[in-house]
Amino acid sequence: MAGDADKLNARFAAGDAVRFTERPGGCVANLRVADHTAVVALQGAQVLSFVPGGLGEVLWLSPLARLGAGKAVRGGIPVCWPWFGPHPHEASKPAHGFVRARNWSVTEVAGDGDEARIALAFEDFDARLEALWPHKAALQIEVTLGETLRVALTTRNTGVAPFSLTQALHTYLRVGDIAEVRVEGLEGSPYIDQLQAGRVGKSSRPIVIDGEVDRIYQDTADRVCVHDGAKGRVIEITKTGSRSTVVWNPWIEKSVRLGDMGEDGYRRMVCVETANAGRDAVMLEPGARHTLSLAIRAHRG
Repeated sequence: MAGDADKLNARFAAGDAVRFTERPGGCVANLRVADHTAVVALQGAQVLSFVPGGLGEVLWLSPLARLGAGKAVRGGIPVCWPWFGPHPHEASKPAHGFVRARNWSVTEVAGDGDEARIALAFEDFDARLEALWPHKAALQIEVTLGETLRVALTTRNTGVAPFSLTQALHTYLRVGDIAEVRVEGLEGSPYIDQLQAGRVGKSSRPIVIDGEVDRIYQDTADRVCVHDGAKGRVIEITKTGSRSTVVWNPWIEKSVRLGDMGEDGYRRMVCVETANAGRDAVMLEPGARHTLSLAIRAHRG
């Protein structure tokens, strides 16, 4: 709503390190440290942009993306929670859970010259959400900007019964041309091929993309490198709290079906998602917590 940014700035703004502005459909936090910038939407606690100084935009955002449209924004780093992909038992429930399209609350900001940070929380598990997921939890996201962008999603079980969840930080990386992209770091890890009815595969070679790809890599290491040949850079993703990594590109036909990728969007992006998916589910006892985190940095190479 109009005026939300003013209220947030009055309560939370941290100099030039964290400032809030209005966009059509919603409010965003703008983080800045030196010549590094990031943008975080309150809708979905979703990072929309990360620009490390001199290296260009690292995250892909659809030119058709809009806040406040009643659905998740296509691009950036959406939060998939408390299930990844289709609901495991009821196809009528929203894909990738229900926190991506809902507003989160700002709880803290900080800026010290070297880093800028914002924390957002989601605790509004009302009756409508209980119909989708009958558990109690508290979520927090911390986004920290420096030369590296760090995102940490913490789930705490606030109920009286254990629950299991799958989740992902569904990172869309911007590349110059998908034909010149090579993904390294997943060689030798078995993957579930979502396009082949869950067939399990394995490859000893880096990933190149020349068609639709939708794979859940299991038992993965904590570092993946995306070589972006057209832009002459390497994007490194490290992670904690995760043993699965999802690689996704919808290619041509699915992009048309999705309807919000934009013209040739598939050529400018690849998703490398930090996840707990497939057999890598998280079980939380009452009072327990789990943090899923990633760090993204880029360099010439």
